[in-house]
Amino acid sequence: MKPILAEVITIGDEILYGQITDTNTQWISAELDKIGVKIVRKSSVGDQEQQILQILKEATTRADIIMITGGLGPTKDDITKTTLAKFFNARLVINEEALADVTTFFKSRGREMTELNRQQAALPENCTFISNKSGTAPGMWFEDEGRVIVSMPGVPFEMKWLMTNAILPKLQKHFSTPIIYHKMIRTVGIGESFLAEKIEDWENNLPDHIRLAYLPGFGGVRLRLTATGTNLMLLEEQVKEQVDAVLPLIEPFVYGYDDDELEKVIGELLLQKNLSLATAESCTGGYVAHMITKVPGSSQYFRGGVIPYSNDLKTDQLGVKPETLQTYGAVSEQTVREMAEGVRERLGASLGIASTGVAGPGGGTDEKPVGTVWIACSDGVHTETRLLKLSQFREVNIQLTATHALNLLRTILTKKL
Repeated sequence: MKPILAEVITIGDEILYGQITDTNTQWISAELDKIGVKIVRKSSVGDQEQQILQILKEATTRADIIMITGGLGPTKDDITKTTLAKFFNARLVINEEALADVTTFFKSRGREMTELNRQQAALPENCTFISNKSGTAPGMWFEDEGRVIVSMPGVPFEMKWLMTNAILPKLQKHFSTPIIYHKMIRTVGIGESFLAEKIEDWENNLPDHIRLAYLPGFGGVRLRLTATGTNLMLLEEQVKEQVDAVLPLIEPFVYGYDDDELEKVIGELLLQKNLSLATAESCTGGYVAHMITKVPGSSQYFRGGVIPYSNDLKTDQLGVKPETLQTYGAVSEQTVREMAEGVRERLGASLGIASTGVAGPGGGTDEKPVGTVWIACSDGVHTETRLLKLSQFREVNIQLTATHALNLLRTILTKKL
């Protein structure tokens, strides 16, 4: 089956200036993916007629569906309608359905409709009007040489209403689309290149209709398998076979699938084993506790945390020996070990995890440069430690350390040390 290709175009100077965040393209792409439409390009363009005309002309050479958002307001800087009329060499005329909608909108709110508002009902004569029940900016549907061009408001809740209630059903009737099925394998504790090396032979032998993408993040990589076909049940079975085939190659690094988050998986493991957790965070400043407590129900297993930034708190709150700090320093295996053991014991938890390091950008030395971090996890019998050598960037180091600390906890919980 021939793939149906789409391009998303957002219009507005405010997007290019960075004054607002464009969330529309992400949402539109995800919704089109669900109905089997493949996005080939996303573009943003300012409120400039010639630039809009140029980007529309280019889009028609590569896409079956062109989705446009923005520029449909009543003010002079909103030029999408007039530009579309010029693109199609069509006149702007008052659409009676659109006029009735705008009139009803203002009447229902007890407001007087101005001539400027009335002009929102002026549409290119070759478009199909799509009623917007959540605002005054109309939706417009154009058909041209087998392509569909759709123009929608830029206001997210108006665009989403139109897409959900009108555009998506209409697209599904208009096009015969294939099924696109995604499966995500979530890994942690292994870099993208090392992961690719481990699964190279498996990847090279994937069927033509199943593609693999690497999506790296802080401390982990998501492997996305995308299968295309006409039978969803068959695609699910075929993808499962591929997951089963690759799992033995990377199983120690796999913590979940699809929407699983590392902190959620750890919470489930703690609940299953009826264990509790406490944290002692120096360089991460509570970020590990933040990740843990993002999960609903975490109070069932999270006892609490200590943020001992100063050495005296490490001693007073966690029981780190003064001689340990004097001999080895705050950023050391010996100190992080005593931190993890101390927080577990003093907060009455089954497990304690700890972090200490040089997050940066200052504070580093030749012996312990910025990015030097120690993490530890203690279960009351054994204490595991890890030395991390991270980046020069503070925020990156905090997030990476938190991920590594949680992964160390995961390996202990799953007995994969």
